[in-house]
Amino acid sequence: MESELKDMNSNPPSSKEERPLLKSESDLAAAIEELDKKFAPYARTDLYGTMGLGPFPMTEKIKLAVAMVTLVPLRFLLSMSLLLLYYLICRLFTLFSAPYRGAEEEEEEGGVVVQEDYAHMRGWKRTVIVSCGRFLSRVLLFVFGFYWIHETRLDRDSLMDPNPKTTSVEISQKGDAATEEPERPGAIVSNHVSYLDILYHMSASFPSFVAKRSVGKLPLVGLISKCLGCVYVQREAKSPDFKGVSGTVNERVREAHRNISAPTIMLFPEGTTTNGDYLLTFKTGAFLAGTPVLPVILKYPYERFSVAWDTISGARHILFLLCQFVNHLEVIRLPVYYPSQEEKDDPKLYASNVRRLMATEGNLILSDLGLGDKRIYHATLNGLFCKS
Repeated sequence: MESELKDMNSNPPSSKEERPLLKSESDLAAAIEELDKKFAPYARTDLYGTMGLGPFPMTEKIKLAVAMVTLVPLRFLLSMSLLLLYYLICRLFTLFSAPYRGAEEEEEEGGVVVQEDYAHMRGWKRTVIVSCGRFLSRVLLFVFGFYWIHETRLDRDSLMDPNPKTTSVEISQKGDAATEEPERPGAIVSNHVSYLDILYHMSASFPSFVAKRSVGKLPLVGLISKCLGCVYVQREAKSPDFKGVSGTVNERVREAHRNISAPTIMLFPEGTTTNGDYLLTFKTGAFLAGTPVLPVILKYPYERFSVAWDTISGARHILFLLCQFVNHLEVIRLPVYYPSQEEKDDPKLYASNVRRLMATEGNLILSDLGLGDKRIYHATLNGLFCKS
């Protein structure tokens, strides 16, 4: 590669010699287009192009330049101030409280890890932590340009594709136990588009999330995650004695279902993010317990920059997000899904039916791709750009 660059610098290419370069660029574009078709759920279709690398029109370059010296510094300072403020609130109201200690879990490398959180706190301190968390999460979304969030709440009569199994269960419940309160959902399930999904769900219901164990040790964010009641898991577990993600999540789903004071858990059953137009195959972790779930659909309409976190790097994504003056979020909240006995006995069927319902109501395209395919797509794209 170095020798080729030296030859090009010593002998400036003529018009004839430029043709192979143009052909190479066209081949690269064709290869990317082919990849985008094959891995459509992860392909960017906004103005910023594949991996957010452009090319950018001159008007967009001007907008970005202006935003970088005005919006970006202001939003960065405000967002960091809000993060620090909430950390101090969490620190103050957990200062003299012992964390809830869950069941001990054996690490794959040896030793014991105990799940610790402050989400099981009772009383006014917990109320302050939750209320401030929800409010400041919404303020942070406002700082990021989400000035309005359009929410639609659907009841069972308005569903485009009412599930016959769900309907039959509801009729049975009304007939046999009309005076009883409906079952509490064991989990909230949502499609996954961006890290911004977490901020919305924090502002809406302040649930627990599944996170790597390293998150609990991060400065600022670590304490906040414990106040959320995050479930810390070792994602890459190989030991047969290791409980893993499914076992830990299953326990928390059951706890949230049977105990009204337990923190609600929020799960992204796709296991990774998409570009927002597709719905991947659901993992069964949220459905193993056979408890009702609350489906929520998130959509991010855009004109210039898509906030979907797919092929673009984290730093570049945050920069472009802060540069965009207005961002949009639409939320569709479906009614609680009560599984039939058949679905309780077959978590894969349960997951598939919920996924199909969410795809229909959210106008999303079903795809059988998964995290492994996404990694292949990213690796291939990086290889193409490195060669070009």
